[in-house]
Amino acid sequence: QVQLVESGGGSVQTGGSLTLSCAASTDTFRLEMAWFQQAPEKEREWVATLTKLGTKEYADSAMGRFTVSKDNAKNTLYLQMSSLKPEDTGTYFCAARQQAFGSWSYWGQGTQVTVSS
Repeated sequence: QVQLVESGGGSVQTGGSLTLSCAASTDTFRLEMAWFQQAPEKEREWVATLTKLGTKEYADSAMGRFTVSKDNAKNTLYLQMSSLKPEDTGTYFCAARQQAFGSWSYWGQGTQVTVSS
């Protein structure tokens, strides 16, 4: 069982920046990992993926503003968010799976991001 713990959320103004962290209980080089956002009263949506091979994929809404990265020495996934907009508000979840494709097997509890205009 893999445990994921997110941190780094907070409240910022439009145009601000935040960096989210996701600490894993196992070696992250074994995992494909991702970030998801759940805005108020909306479905959870995919934001970014970092594959085992280091490939980074982003949703259109995150492209050019967010950067996903991983420190395998610390078993931690990051999401650097800049030029934040009010629509980026929501709970951000970290997810992981041991195989590429398929469902995300492991989820964190989420960290709240609030962007005010």
